Amino acid sequence: MEREKRNDMSFSRKRSFTFGAYGGVDKFTCGDETRPESAEDNILDILDSPVNESKPFLSASSNQRGSRIDEQRCEFPLPLKSQLLTIGGDLPLILPSKLGGYWIDPPLERLVDVSPTSPDYGHDPDSYDIMERDGEAKIYHEFFCSRYHHSFTAVDPSLGPLVLSVCLEDEDNKLRVILRMKECSLHGVFSVSLFPNIPSAVELAKMLCDRVTVSKFEVVSYLKAPELITAFDEHRVSPNFKFGILCQKDGQLTEEEILSNNEESEEFKEFLSILGDTIQLQGFTGFRGGLDVCHGQTGSEAVFTSFQGREILFHVATKLPFTEGDPQQLQRKRHIGNDIVALVYQEGQTPFLSDVIKSHFLHCFLVVRRNQRAEETGEPSYQVSVTAREDVPPFGPVLPDPPIFTERSLLREFLLTKLINAEISCYKAQQFSRLELRTRSSLLESLQAELSTRSQCMMGDPSLAALPPSEGVRGVSEGSGGFIENFKRAIRVRSHSFETLGVPRKTGGSASLKPKAEKDGESDKSPGPPPALPDSLAPTDLKDQASPQEET
Repeated sequence: MEREKRNDMSFSRKRSFTFGAYGGVDKFTCGDETRPESAEDNILDILDSPVNESKPFLSASSNQRGSRIDEQRCEFPLPLKSQLLTIGGDLPLILPSKLGGYWIDPPLERLVDVSPTSPDYGHDPDSYDIMERDGEAKIYHEFFCSRYHHSFTAVDPSLGPLVLSVCLEDEDNKLRVILRMKECSLHGVFSVSLFPNIPSAVELAKMLCDRVTVSKFEVVSYLKAPELITAFDEHRVSPNFKFGILCQKDGQLTEEEILSNNEESEEFKEFLSILGDTIQLQGFTGFRGGLDVCHGQTGSEAVFTSFQGREILFHVATKLPFTEGDPQQLQRKRHIGNDIVALVYQEGQTPFLSDVIKSHFLHCFLVVRRNQRAEETGEPSYQVSVTAREDVPPFGPVLPDPPIFTERSLLREFLLTKLINAEISCYKAQQFSRLELRTRSSLLESLQAELSTRSQCMMGDPSLAALPPSEGVRGVSEGSGGFIENFKRAIRVRSHSFETLGVPRKTGGSASLKPKAEKDGESDKSPGPPPALPDSLAPTDLKDQASPQEET
């Protein structure tokens, strides 16, 4: 009866998200609209078959001692595997989550002929553009630092800390203005001829944002202010990326099976060589993506490449340490589960399930399947598909139709561009954008206080000069750290692993966090990502929580 209802009704999702040790569960209810039966319905019918009713999907061992994964994830009974793998025909690269919450490109309704001799159109390397995570991050460095300019600070009753920068471009007779607020930075260019007199800082700020209510700004006279402002503006810009790589063999449908693969086939090695070079970690001086380059604790090899001025390191599951007797392979999950985007290489026809890898951080998967060699060239072709959580916006480059690549160089350029754009797009998902806003707010508050306090010291304020280094906002003396040290600490909060999405740990009666390092930092020792950061935790609580193992 339930299966008939699925065929007659569409899914109208009502989102709820339940956090556990490794991930969340999206729940939905059925709507009233009808839709034609599709390939997705046929596959989901198998997932709903009576065979599954003999064994509950969600483990009931949450009150018993045992594996954390068993408490959180769905298990696929063996009869399900046998049905799924014998339904006949070519299976898609990706199957949707039974609980929803993911989009797939191309959709199942557009199953393609995987023959390498299919008509090949849509490949346009000129359109493989890398997205900018923050297109205006370098405006201050580009237009202000090389010119005479002024900066101002204020604390607005409703908007909070404000940092304003104003530059007069004599050659164009224009005023260039940047207003930094907690939510965003506003940039504007005004012709001087529009004003009888040069506007005040308050007037310029209100021209960019009419919600500004302050009556005056303080002038920044600290000599190193441009350095601090540049660090704040560019705190989201990074030339380094790290991605996970999983190898899915034929018949593997669970996380444990995929993470337990040790042997690398010649076809898999050939695919890795398309992405980059296999490097020895010992003594490696390039971007290491949190891997150990001194003591061999994260394996001896990794895959690394440089692409359009960016360094990319791949966490290849088969090259990370394997632990006998650990079905969860936490030494591997520790790194791949903390990536935001992962690539899945399929050996065989078994589809990848969108939510099979449970992680708070993994929001997108690129799946690649190797097909037979073309008779004309003798080279294999590769079919590509993409899946991401539903709050991740679409990103380019667009998949060709059919999504099949026969040229290695074209496949490499497409995958690397797609991986980078996928991560940048994932930051717009609700989970990450909320944390980035909190991090930005904390950094801006620290920047405004630092600029204001040091400027008053430059002006000879006797009350501040008498303060010991430990007092004042973030410390006044150079030796007390100041904004730069707080910047280094807070920047780890928005690191590409976003490990500070965790529940605060109690230490000495107070909540504390242990953030994951930025791209060039050490990986956290915890085996997997914790639940989401509570909204009650103030952003400023993050400033003193840097791990002693993290690099600065």
